[in-house]
Amino acid sequence: MKDGENPLKKVIAHVDMNAFFASVEQRQNPHLRGKPVLVCGNPDGRSVVATSSYEARAYGVKTGMTLWEARRLCPNAVLVQGDPDKYIYTSMELLSIFKSFTPRVEAFSVDEAFLDLTGTRRLFGSPLEIARKIKKRIKTKLGLLCSVGIASNKLLAKLGSDMRKPDGLFYISDEDVPGLFEKLPVSSLCGIGFRLSHHLEKLGIRTCGDLGRYPAEVLERKFGKVGLYLSNIGKGIGTQEILYYYQSEPIKSVGHSHTLNEDTNSLDSMERLIFQLSEQVGKRLRHYGYKGKTVCLTLRYSDFSTFSRRRTSKRFIWDGRDIYREAMRIFEVLYNGFGEIRLAGVSVSNLREQTAQLSLFPAEQRKEVLIKTIDQINRRYGDFTISWARLSEREGGAGVISPSWRPAKTLASPY
Repeated sequence: MKDGENPLKKVIAHVDMNAFFASVEQRQNPHLRGKPVLVCGNPDGRSVVATSSYEARAYGVKTGMTLWEARRLCPNAVLVQGDPDKYIYTSMELLSIFKSFTPRVEAFSVDEAFLDLTGTRRLFGSPLEIARKIKKRIKTKLGLLCSVGIASNKLLAKLGSDMRKPDGLFYISDEDVPGLFEKLPVSSLCGIGFRLSHHLEKLGIRTCGDLGRYPAEVLERKFGKVGLYLSNIGKGIGTQEILYYYQSEPIKSVGHSHTLNEDTNSLDSMERLIFQLSEQVGKRLRHYGYKGKTVCLTLRYSDFSTFSRRRTSKRFIWDGRDIYREAMRIFEVLYNGFGEIRLAGVSVSNLREQTAQLSLFPAEQRKEVLIKTIDQINRRYGDFTISWARLSEREGGAGVISPSWRPAKTLASPY
């Protein structure tokens, strides 16, 4: 499609930063430029690859690989410990650039955003011209590269950015969809992962075109409500709604996980780790202003087999000690007593917003005041400046950088 012809009634752009964490590190440290960089949680411990530079990806390194796997593929890789504050600050700089083109900006993750460009033609030009201006401004101001997809909905816009990496630009018109989808693997669509692709393949669905032609009623009977969604995206139908940049979806769960430096079958070490994780989850719940009822414990063994189980409390909780008690009840059932554990995770879901009103019971009042006081001290002087005695021999820092992110506040520059 030529620039300026047949403008879409609805214009959605998806901006995806290329190798974001690694690119930010290479921008700050010129010595890393042109080298295979692996950003991870703890370079000296057992962590996973959060992001790799394109130089490392050329060796087959992928996000989520263990450092051992990545080093085997790329022996000359440079390991860099991730700095979340630095990435969030850069993400906020990106948000400022996006807002200069449209107020309708939805942060999809720390390095991705959807922009509603409908009605901006008179100010900035055609959709392709706007995309080029966004890419140029990001490169000039931040020294970073991005890929941009443009279409009539979020599904197709994200597909467009995924198809042109790195430093790409792809415009998908509604008329392009049938031809494009005919040979495109169904796993290319956002929301269809390995397992779902496997189930679809059993039905003879391998391409997006196959999915679009498959009877919607059969998909709905097979997958429930998800079946109707699958039928729609197989036809290129996706949502057009973009949240304003200051809006956010409600939090559904809060969790924290840790990869141990060495596998262990020590019950004392596991109890201490689960207590630490529970305290961290409780702190985050209170920060967001939530309490929850359902606690989930996840254990990953040395052979990478992973098991999770949930337990619902009779009341809403946000105290780490209460979360710990529920998690240990799960641990007693989940732990097989034989294998060694390499990772543990604790999360809380079934949330509700917590009002500022104190409990009517004196003991609960004292407990809430004590917890809030501890939070205030730790916010001022650093995490675990004051904590329960059970954490006196706590495990080290987190072994993995969480891919999730919520733009809760504007940070001072970490540079």
